[in-house]
Amino acid sequence: QVQLVESGGGLVQAGGSLRLSCAASGRTLSSYAMSWFRQAPGKEREFVAGINWRAGNTYYADSVKGQFTISRDNAKNTVYLQMISLKTEDTAIYYCAAGPVGGGRWTDVSSYSWWGQGTQVTVSS
Repeated sequence: QVQLVESGGGLVQAGGSLRLSCAASGRTLSSYAMSWFRQAPGKEREFVAGINWRAGNTYYADSVKGQFTISRDNAKNTVYLQMISLKTEDTAIYYCAAGPVGGGRWTDVSSYSWWGQGTQVTVSS
């Protein structure tokens, strides 16, 4: 079992930055991948960024490449999502997820076994 707790969300003006954190506890994460998803009102949950915990390889949705950066701190068992140049369309609940992502199925929610409770990010114009 893995517990995931997100933090760092909030209200920011367009063009601003935020850094989200996802602290993991429970099972060791070395065999898993961790990702960030987001869900805006009335829309499906969508993949944002992922990282292979052991190798550190990163993957991004095309919509956030160059704008968001995912990273991990092995000692703290924490994954981060640095977001810059935020736009109003980035407004959503951001979720952290972990699981044995296989076959490159990063964007598939069914690839993930554990989810955090989500943190709200609101970007105002």
